Amino acid sequence: MTTLLIALLAGIGFLVAYHSYGRWLGSRIFRLAADRVCPSESLRDDVDFIPTKRGIVFGHHFTSIAGTGPIVGPAIAVMWGWLPALLWVFLGSIFIGAVHDLGSLVVSLRNDGQSIGDVAGRLVNRRVRMLFLLVLLIGLTIVLAIFGLVIAIVFRMFPEAIFPCVIQVPIAVAIGAWLRHRGASLLLPSILALLIMYASVVYGDWGPLAAFNGTLAAMPTMVWVFILLGYSFVASVLPVWLLLQPRDYINSLQLMSALGLIVIGLAAAAFFGGAPVSVDGEMIRPPLEIAAPVAQLDPAGAPMIFPFLFVTIACGAISGFHCLVASGTSSKQLARETDARLVGYGSMLTEGFLATIVILACVAGLGLGVTSGDQVLLGEAAWSSSYTSWSEANGLKSTVGAFVGGASNFLEALAIPPVIALALMGVLVASFAATTLDTACRLQRYVIQEVWSTLAISKSGKSRMRAVAWSPFGRFAATAVAVVLGTLLAAIPADRGAWTWESTGTGGLILWPLFGATNQLLAGLAFLVIAFYLWRRQRPIWFLVLPMILMLVIPMWAMIDQIFTNSGADDAWWDQGNWLLVSIGLATIALEAWMIVEAILLFPRARGLDKHLVEPAATTSVPSN
Repeated sequence: MTTLLIALLAGIGFLVAYHSYGRWLGSRIFRLAADRVCPSESLRDDVDFIPTKRGIVFGHHFTSIAGTGPIVGPAIAVMWGWLPALLWVFLGSIFIGAVHDLGSLVVSLRNDGQSIGDVAGRLVNRRVRMLFLLVLLIGLTIVLAIFGLVIAIVFRMFPEAIFPCVIQVPIAVAIGAWLRHRGASLLLPSILALLIMYASVVYGDWGPLAAFNGTLAAMPTMVWVFILLGYSFVASVLPVWLLLQPRDYINSLQLMSALGLIVIGLAAAAFFGGAPVSVDGEMIRPPLEIAAPVAQLDPAGAPMIFPFLFVTIACGAISGFHCLVASGTSSKQLARETDARLVGYGSMLTEGFLATIVILACVAGLGLGVTSGDQVLLGEAAWSSSYTSWSEANGLKSTVGAFVGGASNFLEALAIPPVIALALMGVLVASFAATTLDTACRLQRYVIQEVWSTLAISKSGKSRMRAVAWSPFGRFAATAVAVVLGTLLAAIPADRGAWTWESTGTGGLILWPLFGATNQLLAGLAFLVIAFYLWRRQRPIWFLVLPMILMLVIPMWAMIDQIFTNSGADDAWWDQGNWLLVSIGLATIALEAWMIVEAILLFPRARGLDKHLVEPAATTSVPSN
């Protein structure tokens, strides 16, 4: 019952936080008002800027920020024990991650839907803006290069998930066109889409579809990179209402309903035990118990818990990537400012709850049964089989496999057949990865356009977003550059071996070790921008100080350790002679230090600079989420 109690208390805690701390931030600090015109109206172009119902924006935002981060990170971090991982997810989501996401969204809303990097140029200075954009460019290139590999690995592990993921694209286009041209209610298309997608999971590996799935699963990784980045190009240049919005929305329906099924399965396992298994010739329902250690601060082969726990669990507690989604796409779609609390603060809490369920699936769900050869392992033996060592547990296959295995055990407690349970969890992981990929491509397009606008001398009196949109470096050219950069990095063999179809497609792994620390560093820099925004308007910033310091210090600490010590590993990057990682890591640290110095020098003089722009506090009559 401990597992069920943890899930219930976490869910209640997130709800209380949304309706208390989140409400205070929205009404008292950021002063959200329903009557203020949003960029989706003032800059409406029906391609990127378009007023959208908050349910659809929530679906887009949640699926885009989640990705595989809240699955992979917590699944690795439980090696340090389930309690440290759980506390960081719960407290980090409420007081750091959700504040970061909401603040990034509001700052972008109040600045014509510009990205957080672009806004930094006005709130701090132009040098910081360019430095910020360069960090974004590097980070998003890594994401585009790595996610083709991620999705290919997931499809090879769970071929039955391929057809359900492929069919989401035509369903999304049909729903987008229907809603656009008929203005219909969301209820009917939502129900139809959900029914079709679940039918595709149940029958997606039946008959001829099994051969279809097997053929695609066997394709070389580089072929998947071409296909997925080609799709991302199309999704990035099409109007947002035609593919990106509806696909993310229907994905969110399936993913949220699947999350609900996992929770119900967890409750069933808590009361009645897991699915029946044979033990010594007798069929039993194994009890649901936490099999992992409460805390294990120094597991063999693992790096130090400080700072690496806080970098390993990123998206489940706080992630700098979220500020890109909030300020890159979501701010261009919100129809009302008051929707920002649900989309910004609420989505992060939902992701925190997802990360909580991932932790419980890995530390308790696995204990309901893991097949090893001819026997079924239960309890601690089942958990240990997936977490034999840090090096084994740190791989993508191991972490995804641990979550999928544990979550499938929850579903099987509801008498859902194992094949369908595995397919559903495989679709969940692959869909999260795919929605992050196409959103990342669109975000990279914005970053490239903003870099171009910084380098080019524009005499236009129009807003920066207008100037960027009509610049010679338009959305097609910028998207092409984004796709080419990601493809070139992916094409490099990660092991520096010969260029073959089997070795290419893994190049994102070369720079992937940088991503965790860089991602959290980005969150710290976003906090700097949010703090400047509030400080210039004479607003309180005390609640930002500790999160900002943590997210600036911890990533730098982790990156310095990886470059020179790399505790828990055989060699540091420096000793490995991996000069690409060392040079980019040191450059990133230098960029961070430069931006911090610029901010410190300007901070005393920034107080009240925009006091004439102070917005009135939201009244009690303003509709609230």
